[in-house]
Amino acid sequence: MLQAKFSVEETQAHFLSNFKAYGFKDKSSMLRAAIDYFKKEMELETLKRSADLYSEIYSEDDDLKGLTQTAVTGWPE
Repeated sequence: MLQAKFSVEETQAHFLSNFKAYGFKDKSSMLRAAIDYFKKEMELETLKRSADLYSEIYSEDDDLKGLTQTAVTGWPE
């Protein structure tokens, strides 16, 4: 496992020092879990922005709506 040096605020250091209360074996495992969680949240936010953009494009493009309707004609609902 790689090691890295981080600087944190005093309140963050205090929070990390309570790792056992949150079910972690050490500060490092708690920090790794937090980074993994943050990464997933960032990826989800990117996916949501992408979906919103596609939705906006679709809502403004009548040709695309027609094409989509043609493609789904005959499909069971």
